Amino acid sequence: MDPGALALLVDILDAGNLSQAARKLRMSRANVSYRLAQLERAASVQLVRRTTRRLEPTEIGLRLYEHGSRIRDELAAAQESIAALGDTLQGRIRLSVPSGYGQMVMTDWLLAFKHRYPGIVLDVRFENRVDDLLRDEVDIAVRVMPEPPQMLVARDLGPVRYVACAARAYVDAHGLPTEPEGLQGVPLITAPVIGRQLQVRATRGTRREELLLEPMLISENFLFLQRAVVAGLGVGLVPDYVVEEFTARGEVLTTLDDWRLSIFGTRMFMLYMPNRYQTRVAATFIDFILEQAHGAGRREVAPLPRES
Repeated sequence: MDPGALALLVDILDAGNLSQAARKLRMSRANVSYRLAQLERAASVQLVRRTTRRLEPTEIGLRLYEHGSRIRDELAAAQESIAALGDTLQGRIRLSVPSGYGQMVMTDWLLAFKHRYPGIVLDVRFENRVDDLLRDEVDIAVRVMPEPPQMLVARDLGPVRYVACAARAYVDAHGLPTEPEGLQGVPLITAPVIGRQLQVRATRGTRREELLLEPMLISENFLFLQRAVVAGLGVGLVPDYVVEEFTARGEVLTTLDDWRLSIFGTRMFMLYMPNRYQTRVAATFIDFILEQAHGAGRREVAPLPRES
């Protein structure tokens, strides 16, 4: 069987549909469909089942996909071995990180990593949604959630603590709620929950409350939310890293500190596909980020010496 045709089958099934595969391969959809049909004729069996939403492999198609994936992984390993003969690691990592956590916590880590490994290309997206790592061509995603998806490998980066907070000037003029239900009666500043009304979970010991909220200022840009809180526009319900520099200086005050507040989840996870070949570049990046998250935490990360 033509290895190129086998690679095409892997790309088509990874993409999930012909249009996505065509964009990834920089071919026309008709050409991809034609080459898939040729492969099925050569194999004398249907390899791909077309559903209303995506392409699914048949039993034979799945076996060929697994063979093709292993061949692709071996080629990647061979290419990496050649690149490793040089002085530095070389490769590309396609990374998706949350806008707030990525900018306010991970930026120093990423810059330190790039300083140490100048031969590695970091392709970083700051976004809050990745529905499909394969479809979006993302190698590694970082997300806050209650529980990671079972179909992905999840590495725990640590807890996420939400705080209710406001600028000192706002507190002097209006005060702060002392119970979770008080968040329903203030001008609230927070991020949206796509597809449903915002709900906060508040836990203190055995007491648990779930409250529906109506924010007056909503954005997925956490730097904007930070500015809005500091400007005294209302009460922020944001992760603590968004305002920690201002709380440390006493410019922003917090309340409900004895409550555990959660909107999206309470843990930050690094996610990647289990069946993707982990290159030395990806493994090095994963280990580096885990070290920063578990060791340095949110303290400033000093640039590391370049790889010798």
